[in-house]
Amino acid sequence: MKLFQKLLVAPATLGLLAPLSVSAGEANLNDISKYSNLENIEFANAFVNDDSNSSILLAGGEGLVDDSSFDGGFSETTTASFSIDTSIGSIDGDTVTEAVTFAYQYNIGLSTSFTGEDSLDVAIDSGSVGATTGDNPMAFDTGATLAVDGVTYSFPIGGLSMVVGNDTDISASFTGACSYSAFTDYMGDCGTGNSLGKGGNGVTATGSYAFDSGLSIAAGISSIADAAGASNGILTDEGTDSYGMEVAYTADTWGVAVAYVYDDNAAAAETDTWGINATKSFEETNLPSLSVGFESQDTNGTDSTGYFVGLTWDEVGPGSLSVGGATDGLYNDNQGSNMTYEASYSYPVNDGLTITPGVYIEEKAGDDLTGFILKSSFSF
Repeated sequence: MKLFQKLLVAPATLGLLAPLSVSAGEANLNDISKYSNLENIEFANAFVNDDSNSSILLAGGEGLVDDSSFDGGFSETTTASFSIDTSIGSIDGDTVTEAVTFAYQYNIGLSTSFTGEDSLDVAIDSGSVGATTGDNPMAFDTGATLAVDGVTYSFPIGGLSMVVGNDTDISASFTGACSYSAFTDYMGDCGTGNSLGKGGNGVTATGSYAFDSGLSIAAGISSIADAAGASNGILTDEGTDSYGMEVAYTADTWGVAVAYVYDDNAAAAETDTWGINATKSFEETNLPSLSVGFESQDTNGTDSTGYFVGLTWDEVGPGSLSVGGATDGLYNDNQGSNMTYEASYSYPVNDGLTITPGVYIEEKAGDDLTGFILKSSFSF
């Protein structure tokens, strides 16, 4: 990293991350799902209570509560949330199969608070044995066994909101500025998956500070610490480390966010990435909200860019309609870019079930891909 970049990133990052004590939050799967697979766990006996004479009840949806002892069950402050996503459809031009296929993922989010202001969150995932198509547009979690997908602790220090954890995204504390309701997984990053939607390498610490004016700042560090790279150590030359920072402004009907991320990539070429996204909504219900994103990345002096545009109508009959388009990656000036387009209609059947039929087209050097998929999302 160049000296100027170190001087720019280090103070902002350390200033946010130096102290440690959390913004308590109700656990939700949108936050928890930002983590990636850590290890398999035995879940079958996780909630076994050895005291067979105790009366166990479900208290206000807060989990299993033993009225005489918390031993073997959830505590009063522990909540659990569950979701199942399924998809059925076919992709014309897919390299593995053009037949109709079915896939699913099952997600569990556990959250507990010790002070009322902190939150310890654990994500547990399962899904189909493997991806059922070559393109895999939904990017569901796979693996028939339940696996821990991330462990994160969030807490406040004065006005700072801190997040630390393993398999946690640097962008976990980023505000972002995108209101687009994505259909495929790729479009969910609003064109800024390398910056404002930056993931993590392993051990991560990130924090944010929000001003009353709507301005917020955030910064984070992530270093490899999984089994394959544990011997490299945290924040070493041999490991892969990432540093990121964001500035965002959120108003009633619009918002904008800018992020910078530096990846040292261990022995590979270093990358510097800038990303910006913005959103605008309108009071007229017949007008869609607009979301845009742009990203620029420098690798050894070679610049590559990509962009995204998305529209979401929140009220179209009983549901909502989304239409979006983006480059399918970052391209330099000497490359021709391929595009991805999608359209979907999301309809809430009831409080716990939403169905979303959609279509997407992905340009390829050879034959383009065209997918027709019905997605169903259960939450309970």
